[in-house]
Amino acid sequence: MSNFRNHVQLIGNVGEDPKIALLDRGRKVARFPMATNEYYTNNQGEKIQNTNWHQVVAWGKTADILEKYTAKGSEIGMQGKIITEPSI
Repeated sequence: MSNFRNHVQLIGNVGEDPKIALLDRGRKVARFPMATNEYYTNNQGEKIQNTNWHQVVAWGKTADILEKYTAKGSEIGMQGKIITEPSI
């Protein structure tokens, strides 16, 4: 059960081309905004779209994959954990 304490899965669209940084010993980090959308119908029958933006940070092999295969507008699925005040 403890594996589910800080676990999130998101499917959405990349908001900008990922910014890739090469760190010491060849390790990579990718940073980019990701938009997730939800839709609902209000009391007047209008379809409403609500967009939430998430700042994503990915490391290592995941950063390599993002660098090669994603760009602004790409739809992707991510899983990881939420950090509200990043120390990076």
